[in-house]
Amino acid sequence: MSEIKDILTLEDIKKLVDAFYGKVRENDMLAPVFNERIQNRWPEHLEKMYAFWQTILLEERTYFGSPFPPHAQLPVGHAHFEQWMQLFTQTVDELFAGEKAREAKWRAGKMAEMFEYKIEHYRKTGFKNLL
Repeated sequence: MSEIKDILTLEDIKKLVDAFYGKVRENDMLAPVFNERIQNRWPEHLEKMYAFWQTILLEERTYFGSPFPPHAQLPVGHAHFEQWMQLFTQTVDELFAGEKAREAKWRAGKMAEMFEYKIEHYRKTGFKNLL
């Protein structure tokens, strides 16, 4: 059996993203939300996620854009974010160990926290212009 290593390359990012979204697509709570929004554009979504995490974890600028606006109107609540984080953490822990693996979980947690807060804020205020 091979030793679990850290997230160090684009191939590692792809392994993480593919495994994580494989779990999301099978999850009773998350799959309907993702499939409704993404529909048949999963390959494009995965490519965007590769670039996003490559930029965040490997500091290789391949993602350009603003990650929040596509999520602003999603019909999600706290339980969705908890489930998303549980699956993400589980996936990282199954595949990787080390500094970047810990950073991935920390960054994902901070993003989930921020997205949940911003979605709730926009719902309460009715603010629609995100750009």
